[in-house]
This record gives sequence, structure tokens and C-alpha cells, in this order.
Amino acid sequence: MQPSKYPLILALVLAALFIPGRPAGSQVPTVPATTIRIASLAPPGSSFVKVLKAWSRTLQKETEGRVELRVFSGGSEGSDRDLVQRMKAGKLDAAGVATTGLSMVAPELQVLTAPGLLTDDAQLDRVRDKLDTQLQKLIDKGGFKLLAWGDGGKNRVFSATQFAAPADLAGKPAWAGKNNPVALEYAKALGANPVRVGSSGVFPGLKDGKLEVVPASAMAAVAFQWYTKLKYMSSSNFNIIVGGSIISKKKFNELSKADQKTLLDTAKRAASKLDQIVARDDARAYQTLLGRGITEVDATAHKAAWDAVAKKARDQLAQRGVYSKSLLKTVEAAAK
Repeated sequence: MQPSKYPLILALVLAALFIPGRPAGSQVPTVPATTIRIASLAPPGSSFVKVLKAWSRTLQKETEGRVELRVFSGGSEGSDRDLVQRMKAGKLDAAGVATTGLSMVAPELQVLTAPGLLTDDAQLDRVRDKLDTQLQKLIDKGGFKLLAWGDGGKNRVFSATQFAAPADLAGKPAWAGKNNPVALEYAKALGANPVRVGSSGVFPGLKDGKLEVVPASAMAAVAFQWYTKLKYMSSSNFNIIVGGSIISKKKFNELSKADQKTLLDTAKRAASKLDQIVARDDARAYQTLLGRGITEVDATAHKAAWDAVAKKARDQLAQRGVYSKSLLKTVEAAAK
């Protein structure tokens, strides 16, 4: 289940990254550089924005001044949905988006976050490696090119009241996102009452009792201070927050083949480091929550019930056409 603002969470946990480039003595041509306008919800001065700027410097070096990034940060270009719409309108060239943004480009990619399907990083990486060509085609079909994947931690179940089995959450008001079919179907499968608001509505909802159950990552719970209104969290997660950096095919095709390769190579270097940082900081956030009084819920005794809820949500999503049954089976096979 992915809040629409999770690119912000990614931004808050990233550390500054150095990407090696060409020697300082490389000649820079006098011809104007191709500027890629890239947007992020990350605040100015954050680690993620520093990474983008370092990436731009690297691109300039490794393309000998032919390509650079112009960074727009702090949500100045709008939400995930706004970023994709602006790219489609030609007002932006690239952006870092979460599942909401990716789903606007290729709705079928939501299969990667289907509840209970891919719950550890190794599984997710294995699926993306095995199905790379198929997943890339989905994005290409939507008019974009994937620069790199960017994940945002593991989604767990948080609650203001004690729980162990899904039945304990039946009838409780649960956050289901605003435009998130995966979140909605998972809440329904739990037997909870879905509350469809954006991430900005979660804290007020918890404060006034209109929300009691919040599926989220440990990083989100800490960063948004949601944990101050919650008391319990599951030790296991039901999916991984999936995002990525994308660029319009129109802009990508303006680059030479050599510069396209450089753009992709440098993006993947950053993504590799990002994977390590996110995994580390999500684990640290989990320990922080335990240290601040959140009770860990070991649902092992009710694993069958939780697995049944996840399967019900997955199957319902396929039935609704969010992704096809055949793609679901393909991902299930690739995950093994």
C-alpha cells in the first residue's frame, strides 16, 4: 500500500552520493547542453536533491558537457500525478515518482506491490531482473523510459489498537490512500472500513479518531510522526514500496546513443547505492519505533489468515483489471 507522497520519504532517507566522472581536465564544448528538467517532491537541500545535483555534474563530465539536469524540488511541480501529467504535456522531462506515478504510466506495474506477493528485496530484485524486458515494454508503451528503480521501504500494518489476526481489524477505519487500488483492496480484504485520503490527511485522521489502521513503512511512520498516534505494528510486511525515475521517450530520444547509455549508467549507480541506504534506514526506523514505545506484533500464529487476506486482495485486483491474471502468474513464477 503506497501513499502518494512516498517520493518524499525516499528523499528524507537518502545520503549524499558521489558518482565518479571523467578527469577534471576533460574539455567542455561551447555548444549548448541538452537540459533535462527533472522534478522531485524532495525539499531543497535534502540528500536526494544533493544527489540529483551531483548526478548532473557527473553527466556534464561524462558527456563532456552535452547533457545536464535542471532540478525542480520541494513539490514545486506538484504531486506524483501532477509530475506525470506535466511530463506528458512537455512541461517536464523527467521525475522521481512512487507507485502512484508509475501506475499512471503503466497501471500493470502495480502487480509488483500486490499484497503478499513480493515481500523481501531479493524477491523484488529477482522479479525485475527476470522480467526486465517485459516491464520496460510496459513503461515504453506509456511513452516513458525507466532510468532506474527506486524503492521506499517495507509496508507494515500499524494500528492504534491491539491486533494479532486480520479479524482484529475488522470494522476499523483504515487508510486506503486517495488513488491507490492496491491499498483499497487490501483494506477491504482485511474487513476494515477504507478511508480514502492523501498522506496529508493521515495525521489529522489519527488525531480525531477517523483513522485507526495505517499500512505504512517504518520510515513513513517516523518521518510523518504518525507513530505518535499509533501503538502497534506488524513485525512482517505485506509488500515493498516501489518507485522509480522516469524520463519521457521524446526527451530521451533527443540524446545520442552514447549519451543515452551514460544517462542510464549513472542513474543505475545512484540506484544501487540508494537500495543500500533505504534498506538500512528503514531497518533503523523500525528500531526507532520500538524504542519509542510501539509494540511489535508477531502474527506468526495467524500466518494462514494473513496469507488468505493477501491472496484475496491480489485476486480481486486481477479481477478488476488493475493487472492481468497472466501477469500475476508470471510474477509469481519469477519470484520463486
